[in-house]
Amino acid sequence: MVATSEIIKIGIADLNIANEHQSLRTSGLGSCVGVVIYDAEAGLAGMVHIMLPSSNLFKGSTINKAKFADTGIRELVERLIGNGAHVSRLKAKISGGAQMFQHTTKSDLMRIGPRNVDAVKEELRLLNIPLLAEDIGGKNGRTVEFTLETCMLRIRTVNHGVKEI
Repeated sequence: MVATSEIIKIGIADLNIANEHQSLRTSGLGSCVGVVIYDAEAGLAGMVHIMLPSSNLFKGSTINKAKFADTGIRELVERLIGNGAHVSRLKAKISGGAQMFQHTTKSDLMRIGPRNVDAVKEELRLLNIPLLAEDIGGKNGRTVEFTLETCMLRIRTVNHGVKEI
């Protein structure tokens, strides 16, 4: 068994890839969704910290692709493939998408967490990437760490302890 030597930290609206001797970690997953996509055979995994469901309303000149489900997941897949992953072997696990605040309005715009989860699942479906496990929803923040050696996503949820999927 080879010990993981390095933890690669993924910030908010950030993405990165790791090899089999590294792990990926992100914290601050409230309404955001942490998406892990991996090819165990190639020894590659990637994580993106999604903040918003769609880049369609973006009006700036320089887009941060990792910020949005539609652009972030595609960018992560491109990087994985560019480093030797094979699209037919890609698998995914997700966590996050909490409804952090209660709102008196029923407006869909205020349901950021559930909208992020829906957008992530739709993008994975469009790319034919199987979603093997999820830990989503609720009202608490999460920190997640993915280790390619075990293909497990370890989730620490505020006030709910630790579990692996």
